[in-house]
Amino acid sequence: MTSTQTSAQTSRTTQVELAIGGMTCASCAARIEKKLNRMDGVTATVNYATEKAKVSFDGAEVAVTDLVATVEATGYTAREPAPPRTERGGGGPGGEGEGDGDSELRTLRERLITAVVLSVPVIAMAMIPALQFEYWQWLSLTLAAPVVTYAAWPFHKAAVTNARHGAATMDTLISVGTSAAFLWSLWALFLGSAGTPGMTHPFELTIERGDGAGNIYLEAAAGVTAFILAGRYFEARSKRKAGAALKALLELGAKDVTVLRDGREETVPVGELKAGDRFLVRPGEKIATDGRVLEGASAVDASMLTGESVPVEVAVGDAVTGATLNVGGRLVVEATRVGADTQLARMARLVEDAQNGKAAAQRLADRVSGVFVPVVIALAIATLGFWLGNGAGLTAAFTAAVAVLIIACPCALGLATPTALMVGTGRGAQLGILIKGPEVLETTRRVDTIVLDKTGTVTTGRMTLLATRVGDNASEDEVLRLAGALEHASEHPIAQAVAAGAAERVGELPALEDFANVAGLGVQGIVEGHAVLVGREQLLHEWAIQLPEELKRAKDAAEAAGRTAIAVAWDGEARAVLEVADAVKETSPEAIRRLRALGLTPMLLTGDNRAVAESVAAEVGIAAEHVIAEVLPQDKVDVVKRLQGEGRSVAMVGDGVNDAAALAQADLGLAMGTGTDAAIEAGDLTLVRGDLRAAADAIRLARKTLGTIRSNLFWAFAYNVAALPLAAAGLLNPMLAGAAMAFSSVFVVGNSLRLRGFQPLS
Repeated sequence: MTSTQTSAQTSRTTQVELAIGGMTCASCAARIEKKLNRMDGVTATVNYATEKAKVSFDGAEVAVTDLVATVEATGYTAREPAPPRTERGGGGPGGEGEGDGDSELRTLRERLITAVVLSVPVIAMAMIPALQFEYWQWLSLTLAAPVVTYAAWPFHKAAVTNARHGAATMDTLISVGTSAAFLWSLWALFLGSAGTPGMTHPFELTIERGDGAGNIYLEAAAGVTAFILAGRYFEARSKRKAGAALKALLELGAKDVTVLRDGREETVPVGELKAGDRFLVRPGEKIATDGRVLEGASAVDASMLTGESVPVEVAVGDAVTGATLNVGGRLVVEATRVGADTQLARMARLVEDAQNGKAAAQRLADRVSGVFVPVVIALAIATLGFWLGNGAGLTAAFTAAVAVLIIACPCALGLATPTALMVGTGRGAQLGILIKGPEVLETTRRVDTIVLDKTGTVTTGRMTLLATRVGDNASEDEVLRLAGALEHASEHPIAQAVAAGAAERVGELPALEDFANVAGLGVQGIVEGHAVLVGREQLLHEWAIQLPEELKRAKDAAEAAGRTAIAVAWDGEARAVLEVADAVKETSPEAIRRLRALGLTPMLLTGDNRAVAESVAAEVGIAAEHVIAEVLPQDKVDVVKRLQGEGRSVAMVGDGVNDAAALAQADLGLAMGTGTDAAIEAGDLTLVRGDLRAAADAIRLARKTLGTIRSNLFWAFAYNVAALPLAAAGLLNPMLAGAAMAFSSVFVVGNSLRLRGFQPLS
């Protein structure tokens, strides 16, 4: 009875994803998450980067409309994302949500352009007395009004939402500061003496008490809005790419498939394929969906899904996976899983789950603002009370109180992150390092373990002829000429590696007189009058040829080291053993040393067998106990989670589709730019060159950029804190305030520009 009830209860558990709108910072995501989790039977995670909430709830107690209502009551919008489009070529996770995101970005860009165009003359007139003509203050008001109202509207809206929930963020600080500056300027223009024709702000850096009736602060209100909108725009552009990993994954599959129906071939979109359908896969084509081979034999390159560097031989009865590449013969496959049930679709869900579960780093400015804003408001109220209590008069008291709010407005704060990020990412791009956003930098400081995918990351990702073990009855050049000529006629990746290696070492290969492919064993043919065999030892056995003891030992040693051993024979005698493997990149051992120097523990993670993995690890200097081999894509995610569960902060470097989910799950994902789009989009940092040494440079640059941002934030707040006592004392001169703002901004920009001197290790 109890188990039945438990089963029924479990079956009522529903999962839904909600698209969340209106979030301006990580604290917004935290607030929504807290509200949803307070509902009975609801478990929710909200991701600021992807703007999604993943919610599990009891379907008998809670409806989706209840979830939406809770989010809306918190001050944000929520809706279920539109289902993926099913038209040909239109599949993907986007739906109408993508258009919504583009619309939001376009609106933000329009606000930014408005703010920049109108703010520049306002700032120029306020700071350069020569530009202050007779009615300049009224032109400043005309230009600044749209900036403070229309362009800054998102900040005001967020500030109101935060206030309703008793919170304060960077938005609150911006809204309070710009509003105070603008409203005081209105009072001074219409009720004070600032509107008098010919009024000027002389360039005097003096400290004196005044009633503020002749001071306007329009340049502060407009300038801060423009600076911070610029930072928000670049952040939003980066954030829009967060869902691209899923799109890249789904686009890896074949678009069309040749289906066999009633004895004829018919090309249809992959979306029309059903389980049980038989379809044809020619050499060089992608396998349309997961299935079982009914006819034919071939080699399938599954490295992007499994990480296996050697193509897998398949024959009748073997299972094949959708989106892998047929590099050998013709196959007829029966579809066993289609659509959302395929391994590719399951991997897309793994990536999405990892992204949703990865808490976005809350920005330092928001955390500081959460303390700074209440302190400033309390200080402004205390200042007002103090001056009223000391008989200074209402105007002087209000002047001092509003001055506190104005001087707290974070002009340099708006530049602190975007300028450092812009210079740091620009320098990174010159060095082949792409940094996706400010949240990435927070993680680089904490990372202590770096997990490296093997294929395509530590190794080249392609088969290479590494060694030729020759018997007493042949020369190396002769072996390479004859074997290379025969393998050149085969499309198999291992054969192509032999042919390329032979051509590189002996030059032009001889012509082939006859050729035959022996399925699953190798190739045979006539070269320069010799009957040549190249392939597995079993191929030689079929011709009653035995490997001599010396070559047998070479073959066993090669296989023990994780290499593929290929026997070569001609004219009835075994002549040599060729060793083929995925070669280690020349720069990988040096890269491992540099990563260790940064305080990181390198670990090798691969889908390949343990012998191959340990051989590669030994070559680059990774200890055997730090090798994790023979893992599937979902196992890679589990390995990263296990390491995180041990208290480690994990960076992951990878290049394949099989790495995408682990890259998203890791605290810091570094994608090799020579890899797949799915891996690149799932990573936080992209290494364009495909050189693992760039991983060490990327972490060094990211840490240096983070350090610059932190020092920028310190100085941006330091000037505010230093000037607050002057404002509270009623000694705030508008030119002194403007100069302090300008100096802090110039300092922040100059500090950021130092990142241009960053150099990679030679």
